[in-house]
Amino acid sequence: MRQVIEGLIYDTEKAEKIGYSSYSNSGDFRHYEETLYKTKNGNFFIAGGGGPMSSWGKPAGNNEIHGSTGIIALSEEEAIQWCEEHEIDADDIEEHFEVKEA
Repeated sequence: MRQVIEGLIYDTEKAEKIGYSSYSNSGDFRHYEETLYKTKNGNFFIAGGGGPMSSWGKPAGNNEIHGSTGIIALSEEEAIQWCEEHEIDADDIEEHFEVKEA
């Protein structure tokens, strides 16, 4: 998947995968699949998609909502938060982000 956001190309084929999260199956309107990536220039993004009742739902006119797919650019702070919310392994987080011992 490739998408241009604010003049930058985000490409899942060229970026490094950091983590993956999913919920349910495609028959569930709340299903989603998301993968967090880091570009060679250090930018973070999520590539994914989901059903109409997921965060990927998009208005489709006349009170309809459809599922969608796409790419969302993230700041480093948002990427760390995504990892924490989706319970990505601590070793994987430590490999890609500067984190401190408690």
